[in-house]
Amino acid sequence: MISTEDADTLKQLPAEDGLKFISALFPEAAVFSTSLGQEDQVLTDMIFRNRLPVQVFTLDTGRLFSEHYDLLSQNNSRYGIRTKVYFPEASDVENFVNDKGVNAFYHSVENRKACCFIRKVKPLNRALQGAKVWITGLRSEQSENREGMPVIEWDEERQLYKYNPLIDWNYRQVLEYLEQYKVQQLPLHKKGFISVGCQPCTRAITEGENPRAGRWWWESSHKECGLHSR
Repeated sequence: MISTEDADTLKQLPAEDGLKFISALFPEAAVFSTSLGQEDQVLTDMIFRNRLPVQVFTLDTGRLFSEHYDLLSQNNSRYGIRTKVYFPEASDVENFVNDKGVNAFYHSVENRKACCFIRKVKPLNRALQGAKVWITGLRSEQSENREGMPVIEWDEERQLYKYNPLIDWNYRQVLEYLEQYKVQQLPLHKKGFISVGCQPCTRAITEGENPRAGRWWWESSHKECGLHSR
């Protein structure tokens, strides 16, 4: 368990020091889920560069951009540590596509959330089995749903702690870190893709748009897939 004192310490520590602190509290029981976006590349660098005892994993939905795979390979080569990959259950995908259609997520929010559940949420739940701390790259300014999220919180549904070391970072800080440590990034970011998910569900944003506006761009929803719903 994380004591009140430990929680207060985490809230005060810079992200890199916080990662060292939480991984020392829960060695081999802290995991980090990366989507290979800019925030997650920051945390991947902090974890791998410091050789922290944190399992880094990613979810391959089967509909990612080719750039995701290139960057994953580059990360493995640069740090000499492999990111674990989780896939959706083949039968789930087959049933969804055969029942509703290969691009059914365009037809309704319900279909889109069902697709996200199969391709993201279920694999995530498998990846989190046995973990005591789930580290994320969430930032509060990314969306309304993430405003007010704390640095450390208890996830009642999954029965583990959720640690958000970058929750108070702004986008400028993310870019400065990536530049300072020469961290590799998805080339898509320079083309206006700030928040990058599955290929058919992501578009570039225009100047002044919310970073999440390019996700599920045909919807007027809260722009969440279910991984971080509150």
